[in-house]
Amino acid sequence: MQKDFDAALAAIVPVDRSLTEKGQAHLDNLTKPKGSLGRLEDLALQMFLVQNGEGPVADPMRIYTVAGDHGVNAEGVSLFPQEVTRQMILNFLNGGAGINVLAETAGAQLYVVDAGSCGGGYDEHPNLIQEKIAPGTANLAEGPAMTREQCLKALMLGISLADRAMADGVKVLGTGDMGISNTTPSTALYCAYLGLDPESMTGPGTGLDKAGVASKALVIHKGLRANKAAVESGDPIEILAALGGYEIATLAGLILGGAKNRQLVCVDGFISTAAYAAAWKICPTVQEYCVISHASAEPGHATAVKAMNLDPLLSLGFRLGEGTGAACAMYLVRSAADMYTKMATFADAGVTEGTD
Repeated sequence: MQKDFDAALAAIVPVDRSLTEKGQAHLDNLTKPKGSLGRLEDLALQMFLVQNGEGPVADPMRIYTVAGDHGVNAEGVSLFPQEVTRQMILNFLNGGAGINVLAETAGAQLYVVDAGSCGGGYDEHPNLIQEKIAPGTANLAEGPAMTREQCLKALMLGISLADRAMADGVKVLGTGDMGISNTTPSTALYCAYLGLDPESMTGPGTGLDKAGVASKALVIHKGLRANKAAVESGDPIEILAALGGYEIATLAGLILGGAKNRQLVCVDGFISTAAYAAAWKICPTVQEYCVISHASAEPGHATAVKAMNLDPLLSLGFRLGEGTGAACAMYLVRSAADMYTKMATFADAGVTEGTD
């Protein structure tokens, strides 16, 4: 498993920055004042570099909503019982969730992945990928949530999802999550990777009150102490195994796989950005292939993205997860690609250019 993972990492290469001048020159020659479409132009240039000077092409786009359960739920860190994870997987498959609606609106394919939900398997469904590594993690407050081997298996699952999408011609990926209590391992990961403290990073998740948030922060402190050796090792995979979840590790692998395949990855909110942090610590080059879709309303997200020098594309007050913010960002991804490839140049349109 480690050998396969190392081979995938070795295949990730930085974008070719020598192409920047060519891409920027095209953007500047479109019938508009230079830079007047702001971040849409930045996004188009990023796509141009990700696709190695071709296109850029947005479609087809695909969101993977990955599910997993968490042993730390036993610590009372969520208002919702654990069985809601399973119920929501069925809701996704029945087309009734927020991500179903927004993915369809964005024109993105949606697949649901069971990486580690509690209970057995599900009835077969064309949009369900059943790759359960285990029925939920162990309680991170008492010790490692996963073994290293389980974590590597989840990372490789994510890479395989990117490869599956690549084989289907998918140019743009979106990350989504489902897992009751998963803001707790995500917060623990932010604290371990970025040197942040639980009090400033812990938020209400599904709606905890002030006392509930304080109790949740104590659970995260407990988890960091219980996994002190892993945290102090500085090994990002050991940290992910100790404090993460099956869906979080799978999403980290999806991000790594997307970078390997030169796919643009739209990273969703609080949970997905924790997966991004893991992938970034494992291979910093992934930053060149990712867009942080939106600023989560979960309080610690702003601190985390600032610590990683990231600038979310949208700020909509979202805190649902599922990939909903990634779906909204995908509309802008398509807009950026179409602007680059379909908008007339000054010469094409017979419009006089401005002077410097």
